[in-house]
Amino acid sequence: MKIEDVYIWDINAKWLGITPYQLMENAGAGVAKTIEEKFGKNLRIAVFCGTGNNGGDGFVAARHLSFENDVTVFLIGDESKIRSEEAKLNWNILKNLDFIKIEILKDSSQIKELNLEEFDVIIDALLGAGTRGEPKEPIKSAIEKINEYAGKAKIVSIDLPSGYPSNLRVKADFAVTFQWDKEEYSGFERIVVKIGYPRELYHLAGPAHVKFAFQRRGEHKGQNGKLLIIGGSENYYGAPYLAAKSASYLVDLVYLLTPERVAKKISDPNLIVREVKGENLSLESIDKALELSERVDAVVLGPGLGIKEETKDFVKEFVKRVSKPLVIDADGLKIVSENLDILKGKEFVLTPHAGEFKTLFGVKPEGGLREKAKIVIEKAREIGGVVLLKGKYDIISDGEVWLYNKTGNRGMTTGGTGDVLAGTVGAFLALKNSLLRSAAAGAFLVGFAGDLVAQEKGESFVASDVAEKIPIALKKILEM
Repeated sequence: MKIEDVYIWDINAKWLGITPYQLMENAGAGVAKTIEEKFGKNLRIAVFCGTGNNGGDGFVAARHLSFENDVTVFLIGDESKIRSEEAKLNWNILKNLDFIKIEILKDSSQIKELNLEEFDVIIDALLGAGTRGEPKEPIKSAIEKINEYAGKAKIVSIDLPSGYPSNLRVKADFAVTFQWDKEEYSGFERIVVKIGYPRELYHLAGPAHVKFAFQRRGEHKGQNGKLLIIGGSENYYGAPYLAAKSASYLVDLVYLLTPERVAKKISDPNLIVREVKGENLSLESIDKALELSERVDAVVLGPGLGIKEETKDFVKEFVKRVSKPLVIDADGLKIVSENLDILKGKEFVLTPHAGEFKTLFGVKPEGGLREKAKIVIEKAREIGGVVLLKGKYDIISDGEVWLYNKTGNRGMTTGGTGDVLAGTVGAFLALKNSLLRSAAAGAFLVGFAGDLVAQEKGESFVASDVAEKIPIALKKILEM
């Protein structure tokens, strides 16, 4: 597990109803318990706290330790800069207590004058894992002051030594880190304590996956994702439009390659429609499709394609020759199921429902959540890509990790919602996310949009309602 996973778990835990207040309380209590188990009680303890959530954990630890120890809290910085509500709450609690000493040190000169010889234990709660570069004043002086007492007092860092991985860091005897060890941590001893995360968070696709996936970094047109949708046929024109419309809310440019008959029915100024001659895509269209694919970051292949022989030839040739990440959906799945070897060496997400899954892999995913997940993991590993199995709970795997999404409702069985999903996953791919994250973010966002529609209309709605709700759903998620 990585540092980034901490932020993902925190956000997704909150969505499950586990508050940041609970997690901070559990973290600080875990630090206090570890210190007393290691060093006993009736100790003189100094707690150096910053103004972030690492400092908030320190406030909680100080309160727990104060029951049977003599505790002094040094706040490094201005109390008005304590950032989160949970840290502010725990700071205000400390100020109401009479048996904890508090000193607020805003200036490095105040820190340099400190004498810490009386303390048995010094707790470092200055900086968390989110800081970058060498610490600045007054934190720099606080780290230097703590290090003066290395080997004299026991020094315990919360989560990691403040300043790590820079050269200026606290010389901790050990760090108390939370829930799991982090891949990025090395060179210092760590004790792991649990803080109340449930097992579901290993596998839950939640709002955090959307927040981390929707990163708009560029300032110019086209720098925030370009996507190509390939679909439509003599019988279907709504499907490719729904996929393209959904994606258009997330990326800068959406190209739609479709037969001329379909193109004439689409008049959306937010899409770049490119038509090909004939009623269906065929090998005559392959050069144009490949040329367009070189302009974009990802491709969605399948919505409304149909399964005419000429279209099958087009799909198989395009998949063989395309170099960009793919989302393959609907009729595209039926066509590639005839020769899965064409997917070898490609980057792709397949988005089947249970019936399409059986067509692809010869087995129907049955049983409970974990039983289905085992099947999806196995088939994703075999095929070398990501599989997003649509259902009451969507199940997503890259062959190693598996996730599940629980947003959505029965109203989303209406035709076209799968096209909305394909376009949304493709948009996250075009934003340069991994296959797994794109699939997880797409599944959560579309299901969440569907839930917002259901709140307004009940479970009687159409796929375009879901597509149009995506920007509102995204805004709500980003505000979580």
